[in-house]
Order: sequence, then C-alpha cells, then structure tokens
Amino acid sequence: MGFSHISVMLDECIEGLDIKPDGVYIDGTCGGAGHSAEIAKRLTSGGVLIGIDRDPDAAAAASERLKPYAGARVIRGNFSDMKAIAAGEGIDGADGILLDLGVSSHQLDTAERGFSYHSDAPLDMRMSQSGTSARDIVNNASYEELSRILWEYGEERFSRKIADTIIKRREVKPIETTSELADIVCSSIPAKFRREKNPCKKTFQAIRIAVNCELDELDKALDDGFDMLKSGGRFCIITFHSLEDRIVKQRFTSFCTGCICPPDFPICVCGRKPRGRLINRKPIEATEDEVARNNRSRSAKLRIIEKI
Repeated sequence: MGFSHISVMLDECIEGLDIKPDGVYIDGTCGGAGHSAEIAKRLTSGGVLIGIDRDPDAAAAASERLKPYAGARVIRGNFSDMKAIAAGEGIDGADGILLDLGVSSHQLDTAERGFSYHSDAPLDMRMSQSGTSARDIVNNASYEELSRILWEYGEERFSRKIADTIIKRREVKPIETTSELADIVCSSIPAKFRREKNPCKKTFQAIRIAVNCELDELDKALDDGFDMLKSGGRFCIITFHSLEDRIVKQRFTSFCTGCICPPDFPICVCGRKPRGRLINRKPIEATEDEVARNNRSRSAKLRIIEKI
C-alpha cells in the first residue's frame, strides 16, 4: 500500500511559515511530504528543508517525493530530537518549524498497523514500528496504570470500568486485536453513552499516546524547537485533540510572557522579557470546504508563534 496522507490546512501553514527562499525549515512530521513539498518548492535561493518522521514508511515516501528538490533532506527520527538531527546536518538554527501532530491517514487506513477501531487487526499502534506496542500495554500494565492512561490521555470518564474489564479479559486470554479491545470498551460503557458517538475513540487515542510517548515528545519539541528559531522565525503546530492543543497554547503563552514579578512589586526585578509573539491569538481551524473534502480536518487547530 502506497503512503497516502491529505495535508491539513496546507495553505494556512505555508502562509504562517512566511517562507524565505534562502531560509532553513524543519518539517518535524513530514509524513507523505505534502507540507514539505510545498515548503521545498519555495526554497529557490539555496534554502534548506529537513523533513523528519519516525515512521519508516513515511520517511521512505517523503524521500521519494522530495527527490526533485536539491535543498530537501529526509531523516528518519523523532521530532523531539530535531535539535540533534539538525546539528548532524550542520544546522543550528531555523527560520521555520512545522509540526502536524497525531496519527496520519496512512497509519489509520493501513489496518495491520493497529491504529483503527474500524478494522480487525493486531494491536500495535507504533508509529516507529518498533518498541513497546499497544498489545504490550494492554496485557501488561497494572489496573492503576491503565486507569491513569485512559483518564489522562483519553479523558475517558469510564476509565476505571474499562481498565477493570481489560484485567478480567486478559486473565482468560491475552488481548491480541483491535476488535477485542473495541469489544471490551463497548461492553464497559452504558448503552446511552454508546449511542452518542463511537465509544472506542478515547480509549484508542489514550493507548496510542502512551505507546508513542506523544505528549512527552511534544513537550521537549516545543522547548527545543523554539530555542532553534532565529529571530523572526515561525513555529507552526497543528493539533487534533484538547490535550495537545492545551500544551501548545500554554507553552506559546509562556514564550510570549514578560515580567512575572508579583503585582505588588514597584519595579521589575525578574528581568524576564517576552521571547515571542502570537501570530494568531485564537487557533486557526479548517474551512468548511476543507472539512467537506477531508473529514479528519474537522478537529484540527493551527497555532503560530514568531520568535522576537
């Protein structure tokens, strides 16, 4: 199966990056290189693009698509390591960084990757295709840890009941497939809540985040990425759920915050100055036309900050 992914808010991201023809740009989640290709096209005066993706399928597809662009390089790795990856390419600063978070269309649509609750497949969910899998977590994590994962990463109100059912089912036999996990979720949630929307979404999201350490990786990438930006450089991040968006919003706000002295101090003694300015105070969302073309864009939020 070829690598397919529809780039979300493509025009908005390209405009937000304010690309310079001779600039240095990092696409930390290059995927099928939709955003990356549009960035590379604009680097007409010796500019450089570094595309990063932890998924080997994505890295291979991006490398192939970006072959026509002399300034583009693709590295298989994690966006949280962008500073080290860039240093390895002889780069210590960037004019723009893009992160398109979450799971890709290719990962969701490739049933055997185990990301989707719509298909019966082995429990996997590993973006890197290596390391701890969803099967490992579901079958080995304690009740307390499963409850925490489902509550913190999925905001699942029935986290304890689902965790309890997982423990009971795996005592009989290991939980091996997405369908088995989906059945556990459905049997753990009262019928009236199952009718509202697919009850599996939050649990699958939570376990995927735990498998891929997504929030920890984002936390590191925010600090390292902003540090790497040159003056006037832009950081664009697309999020797809409230946990990611909250982290990005709060960190961007902190980058833009100056004095933090108590309000009763007559003068500032902390010396803190704002390091950035928000390009959009409210998140940019996909247009109605885009949502009609790509339903997965409906929950996307784009936030942009510029370093000063």
